[in-house]
Amino acid sequence: MAHEVGYARVSKREQNPDAQAAELRAAAWERVLVDDGESSRVIDRPQRLACLDHLQPGDTLKVRRLDRLAGSERILIETLQDLDARQIKSSV
Repeated sequence: MAHEVGYARVSKREQNPDAQAAELRAAAWERVLVDDGESSRVIDRPQRLACLDHLQPGDTLKVRRLDRLAGSERILIETLQDLDARQIKSSV
């Protein structure tokens, strides 16, 4: 069974990720993982890794904006290539 997983991130502790998470939950995404206070240029963000590890072929990953997932073109391209190779859909 395919799953729909959302990922949200804010880079500063004083920012609030609740709006991103609420938007994903309102769209009926089954699971939403959130990194709070994590730079987009860091690949090893705890919830990002947990999210990517959780995804299985046929699942869909939803992010509010591409910059929530990756802070550089290189990281974004590598992430999207990995998702594609694993047959995981992505949605913005």
